[in-house]
Amino acid sequence: MGILDKAIANSVPVIPRPVVRRISRRYIAGDTLEEAVATVRDLNEKGCVATIDLLGESTESKADAARTLRDYEKVIDALEAHDLRSGISVKLTGLGLTLSEELCRANLEKIVEFAGTRDRFVRVDMEDSPYTSITLEMVMELHRRYGNVGAVIQAYMRRSLEDVCRLAEAGVSVRLCKGIYDEPRRIAYKDFDTVRENYRLLLEELLGGGVYVGIATHDEFLVWHALRLIHQLEVPKDRYEFQMLLGVDEELRSILVNAGHKLRVYVPFGEDWYEYSSRRLKENPKIAGYVAKDVFGSVASTIKR
Repeated sequence: MGILDKAIANSVPVIPRPVVRRISRRYIAGDTLEEAVATVRDLNEKGCVATIDLLGESTESKADAARTLRDYEKVIDALEAHDLRSGISVKLTGLGLTLSEELCRANLEKIVEFAGTRDRFVRVDMEDSPYTSITLEMVMELHRRYGNVGAVIQAYMRRSLEDVCRLAEAGVSVRLCKGIYDEPRRIAYKDFDTVRENYRLLLEELLGGGVYVGIATHDEFLVWHALRLIHQLEVPKDRYEFQMLLGVDEELRSILVNAGHKLRVYVPFGEDWYEYSSRRLKENPKIAGYVAKDVFGSVASTIKR
């Protein structure tokens, strides 16, 4: 299946845009903030909290970065106006990191400070390896000053155990995920089972380290081990949450919510839906199998009608 997944991922540029659009509707709230707000409201009614992710990364100018900053402020204001249980996630490349570290640092601080005045949390997403160190540096610096900001650690990175220990010691909230970027073997584990085992190790360090942990996975094997660790370490429910992506394994999501666990759903929205969908497929060919299933299912339904 791996070879087929990669073949499908490499064919993304020739998949008709309307087909990608149809598939993406399950995983993306829509183009507009209003659609994102409606999605978060629905999730809240189902017992979930949320994090809004504004699509769009590498900015090409200071004006782009300033626009992204204003858009996030609008998101936070909308969450307040509608009294929704949600935070936001930001990518540093979207705030100007590729242009200037100083520009990005200033924009991130403005968002964190703005969110803090409204009692909202900011999760700084982890991007590919060239940005790992500076991302963690900025998060730790702003955490010392504001508190309402957290990091993301990718379990497939070989450096992650050291990073987890540093973050736990500093009391920084961590979202732990497997990782999606195509990194070289010298810096990232490539074997599926090894990544799983490292995830378990990192999760145990975090849960035992006293920080708030976002357990971000759709892998029920890892969910089971998370529940085992929570039980064995007697971790209180106010020190962890499970996290899932919009539209992915909603049955497992309901199982966790019904069992009384806090569950956060990541809600992406924005006009860059095509770029986001295409990039996700290219970066993580394993997703291609699910996409192919959706495509074939849609085609079959059309034929039957």
